[in-house]
Amino acid sequence: MSDARGLAQFGAETSDDGEFVRQVSAFRRAVSADPGAEFPAEAGRYHLYVSYACPWASRTIVYRKLKGLEDVIGMTVVDPVRDERGWRFNTDGSSAANGEPDPLHGWTYLSEGYLKTDPEFSDRVTVPLLWDTKTGTAVNNESSEIIRMLNSEFNAFAKHPEVDLYPEALRDEIDALNTRIYDTVNNGVYRSGFATTQRAYEAAVTELFASLDWLEGILAERRYLTGDQITEADWRLAMTLFRFDPVYVGHFKCNIRRIADYPNLWAYTRDLYQQPGIAETVNFDHIKRHYYVTHPQLNPTRIVPVGPEIDWDEPHGRG
Repeated sequence: MSDARGLAQFGAETSDDGEFVRQVSAFRRAVSADPGAEFPAEAGRYHLYVSYACPWASRTIVYRKLKGLEDVIGMTVVDPVRDERGWRFNTDGSSAANGEPDPLHGWTYLSEGYLKTDPEFSDRVTVPLLWDTKTGTAVNNESSEIIRMLNSEFNAFAKHPEVDLYPEALRDEIDALNTRIYDTVNNGVYRSGFATTQRAYEAAVTELFASLDWLEGILAERRYLTGDQITEADWRLAMTLFRFDPVYVGHFKCNIRRIADYPNLWAYTRDLYQQPGIAETVNFDHIKRHYYVTHPQLNPTRIVPVGPEIDWDEPHGRG
């Protein structure tokens, strides 16, 4: 499939005022622990297509790790560099640094799975994608919904069913945090980076740093966003924070301050990065190559910066 919009990447998601307006996820079906569901939870049935570079996909990689679902749900990592046809698989036997081949279908591009599910699909192909191997169809490509499924619907098969990142007593607080953090931080960096007018950029970047200031205040009083327990709100925020100083400060012009300039937010970011198993889900080579090579309208030379030097293992002192 050739997607001519790939060269512009997000061009179809720009308003007349120069604002970035993210497209709505196309596939919104759900896996359920109910054995009578359309997509019942089963070991070995579902497969995740992800990118280490993408913050949305990285949420699902982290949840799969934390819940101990590596032997239950398969996972394939795409090439971090997209071309005009979108996310692609490593089909030529090159280095694993360029992703993996598709083990299920031998696809060259993830768009093949989108078109198999919906032959009329014409939007931007995104990761993560949760695939049902039994029916040969896409179940869901909305990360916020996939992580909820991983959190609760596969507990019968999980090594760590006791891990609950969306506890009932904290759900209202988590939902409220998620709403502001998504609008102004997770998506705020994209609204800043992909703005095509000065007004749109300044509006987005101002909101972004107002929210980072707000988060700094919360974390001065609490170890994590809701208290002493890591929840969904923390992991959704962390995926943006891990990328902020290495990429978003320069590439997306989010340079009013670095995360390293916030004492509490920077220590909190290291605290999450140093949680068991998390560092192995973060691939800074994939992250930097994806952003700096894939967006020629922002970086026409496609030169990938060598820095910044960051000590992710520096003690965070938040215990």
